[in-house]
Amino acid sequence: MEESALGLVLIPLLAVIAPILARAIGPVLRIPVVVFELVLGIIVGPAVLGWVHPTEIIGALSEFGLAMLFFLAGTEIDFAAIGRRPLARASLGWLLSIALGIGVGFLIAPGDGMIVVAIALSSTALGTLMPILRDAGEMTTPFGRAVTAIGTVGEFLPLIAISIFLSVRSAPLATVVLLVFVALALLAVYAARRIPHGRLHAFVNATLHTSAQFGVRFVLLLVAALVALSVWLDLDMLLGAFVAGAVWRIVMSSASEKDAEQVESKLEGIAFGFLVPIFFLYTGVTFDLQALFASPLAMALVPLLLIALLVIRGAAAQFSATRDMSGRDRTALALLAATGLPIIVAVTAIGVDQGMLETDVAAALVGAGMLSVLLYPLIGMTLRGERAAVQNAKGTLQGEL
Repeated sequence: MEESALGLVLIPLLAVIAPILARAIGPVLRIPVVVFELVLGIIVGPAVLGWVHPTEIIGALSEFGLAMLFFLAGTEIDFAAIGRRPLARASLGWLLSIALGIGVGFLIAPGDGMIVVAIALSSTALGTLMPILRDAGEMTTPFGRAVTAIGTVGEFLPLIAISIFLSVRSAPLATVVLLVFVALALLAVYAARRIPHGRLHAFVNATLHTSAQFGVRFVLLLVAALVALSVWLDLDMLLGAFVAGAVWRIVMSSASEKDAEQVESKLEGIAFGFLVPIFFLYTGVTFDLQALFASPLAMALVPLLLIALLVIRGAAAQFSATRDMSGRDRTALALLAATGLPIIVAVTAIGVDQGMLETDVAAALVGAGMLSVLLYPLIGMTLRGERAAVQNAKGTLQGEL
């Protein structure tokens, strides 16, 4: 009981410390705040200090945080803005990723674990990248749209693969169940597009600054309903959370820009201010560092899998690169595409629970995912920042001349 109470205090404390550390180091080195959350979680967890241990309460909040991360990723998806061709190119790239991932899986986890490794290495952490792109002002640039297309496919298709190939049902039956979910999701999307939203938007507006907070409550109900549907159909819950985000974006597309921004701000406050940090901190707490250190094979696999992520997802990213992108832009695109953690955590947990994957290999995959979040966005956005600085300097010089 005392350990549980200590964890309930330390987790929020670390969630406060993480952005302070990120801001303090920011002038020297721009590191995503999730990196500090992961590292701090490892430090206070059983692997190092042992101050925080896995508990049902924190574990449940972590699951909500993961669901909200995928919900917000879904809200960022504007299929009309991305376009069919970029999504098609990103999908072709993903098919290449899954094929290469199967090859890597065959080498390190032959048998059932092969597909687990392949799914992990074919993922891109769109929910992790979105705040980074937004802070850098890249959301509306061709580069940002390319990353969004890659991330959309790199989160959605792995979830589909998990639902089909890692289901307790046979693959044909799992496919049928998935199609049922897709049909219901499309029905929800159709309803969101066709049903008039005037009264809904008016009620959201009327309760924006009251204790009713209808917009926030409606979103939480939407997420809960689609996550529950996913769980009931024995699909990955993240699929429901992702679709809920897409549906909510459609619902709010016809609302006033001011109201949409205010609701979005409240949701981001709940997600990034409360639930999502708990997920990343708890991922650090539950990371099996001992299994990693106890296995020379796993230790050797971490850098190899980190490189494999870059090669596999980086090669796939080139399908989405536009003609006017320089070599530096293409490299930055590859680095961001190779950033993966949430799906790696989810799929390796499923693989270990079902006896498909050894714990040391799972720890190596999660370790590589953590390092990808630490290194790849930092290097990628540094490349983009340096290029932008050079372009601005050239523009200023030309103006002076």
